[in-house]
Amino acid sequence: MLVLSGVMLATTLAAYFITEHFDLALFSSVLITAASGVLFWRLGKDKDRTIRKREAFVIVSLSWFALWFFCTLPYLFGNVFTNVTDAFFEGISGLTTTGASVMNDIEAVDSGILLWRSITQWLGGMGIIVLTVALLPLLGIGGVELFVAEAPGPTTDKIHPRIKETAKRIWLIYLGLTALLMVILRLEGMTLFDAINHAFTTMATGGFSTKNDSVAGFSPLIQYTITFFMFLAGVNYTIIYFGLNRKFKKVWKSDEFRAYLFFTIGVILFVTVTIFLVKDDITLEKSFRDAAFQVVSVITTTGFASSDFTLWSPMLTCVFFMLLLSGASAGSTSGGIKMIRHLVLLKNIRLELKRLLHPKAIIRIKIDGNIVLPRVLTHIMVFFILYLLIFGIGTLVMVQVLQDFSSPLSTAASAVATAIGNVGPGVGELGPSNNFAAIPPFGKWFLMILMVIGRLEIFTILMLFSPFYWRNN
Repeated sequence: MLVLSGVMLATTLAAYFITEHFDLALFSSVLITAASGVLFWRLGKDKDRTIRKREAFVIVSLSWFALWFFCTLPYLFGNVFTNVTDAFFEGISGLTTTGASVMNDIEAVDSGILLWRSITQWLGGMGIIVLTVALLPLLGIGGVELFVAEAPGPTTDKIHPRIKETAKRIWLIYLGLTALLMVILRLEGMTLFDAINHAFTTMATGGFSTKNDSVAGFSPLIQYTITFFMFLAGVNYTIIYFGLNRKFKKVWKSDEFRAYLFFTIGVILFVTVTIFLVKDDITLEKSFRDAAFQVVSVITTTGFASSDFTLWSPMLTCVFFMLLLSGASAGSTSGGIKMIRHLVLLKNIRLELKRLLHPKAIIRIKIDGNIVLPRVLTHIMVFFILYLLIFGIGTLVMVQVLQDFSSPLSTAASAVATAIGNVGPGVGELGPSNNFAAIPPFGKWFLMILMVIGRLEIFTILMLFSPFYWRNN
C-alpha cells in the first residue's frame, strides 16, 4: 500500500505537469492509501514474519483484493462513474490487466484518471510476473514450474537467497522495454501522453487505450510497432533475459517459445488469407496488418483493437473465440491457460496414442529436453479441468444474467472466457466495438471475481475455500 501510494503521488504530479490541473481525486487517494499502509505496517511490525505455504496463499490473495480497493479510489473520488460497481469493475480490470472497460466516452475522462488507469495495468503486469517467476514455484503451482530450474533467479530449493535478485532483473527488463516502446511511439508520431499510456498498457498486455477506437486511429507504423511489442510482452521473461544476454541457443531450445512463435504465425497467415478472400475492398497489406494485430492482441490477452474482428466472417469469429482460451507464455504478463500447458497436453495426447500401440514401452513427456514429472503433469490436467469447469458454470450463470441480450449464449460464453483469461474484448455483444457497460451489476461483480481467479492461476483463490486449508494438520 505504501508503494502504491508512492505511485499514486507520482501519477498526481505527472498529471499536473501534463494538464496544469491538480487532480484532487488522485491526491485524496494518495493520503488514504498511505495512511492505511502505515497502519498495517505498524500493526504487523512486531509480529512473526515467517511465511510458510499456508500464509503465502492468503497473503497473495488478500493483497490483490486490498490493492483492488485502493486502485479504485481515484474513480470513486473523481466521480468518473455513476455507480460504485462500475468503479470497482474498472479498477480490477486494470489491476488484472484484463482491459474490459465500462467507460462509454474515454476521451472525455480527465487525463490524470486515464494515466492512473494505464498505470494500474502496468503495476498489475509487473506483479503477476514476479508472482509467477518468484512465488508460485515455491507454492508448487503455475506453469512456470516447467522452466523454473533455468530461471535467472530462484529455484524451488533456493527461493529466499535469490528472490530479490530475480525481482530486480525482471523489473529492469520490464521497465526498460516500457521505456523503449514509449520513445519509439513518440518518435512515430504519438503525443507524449498517448505514448506513455500505450507503452504502459502494451507491456502489461492490458489493452486500456486513451482513445474510444483503441489503436484503430493510429498510423500503420504504430500498429506494427505495438504488434511486435505485444508479441514480446507475451514471451516468458526468462527467455527475454537469455536473449538479452545473447544466449540464443537457450532461447531456441525453449519448446514453449517455438510453439508460441509458430502458432502465432500460423494463425496470422490463416486469418490474413481469409480476410483477403472474404473482404472485397481490402488490400493484402491491410489484411495482414489487421490479422497480425488482432491475433497477437488476443493470444497475448492484451485486448487492443485495430479492427472489429467480429465483422470479418462467422468462421473467424469462432477462431477468435477459441483464441480467448489460449494465452501466451508462462512467466509473461499475459493471461489465459498459457502455451506451455497446451503444449504438455498435446504431447501427452500424442504419447497416449503411442502407448496404446506399445503398452509395455516406457515413454516420457519432455519439455526442453527435461522429463515432465508426473506431479507436474497431474497439476496441468487438474488445471485444465478446473478452468473448463469454471468456464462452463460461469457461462450458465451469465446466460441467466444476460437473458435480455439479443445473443445471450455467445455473449455470456465470451464474457466468461475473456474475464477468466484476462483478455478484454470478446464476441457477441462484447466485441471490440462495444464495452461491458450494459451488463447488469450482478454480472459485473461475477466477472470481477473471475478476473481475479484467472489472474492468480485459479489454485491460489480456490485453495482458500478448501476445508483442509483451514485444518491445523
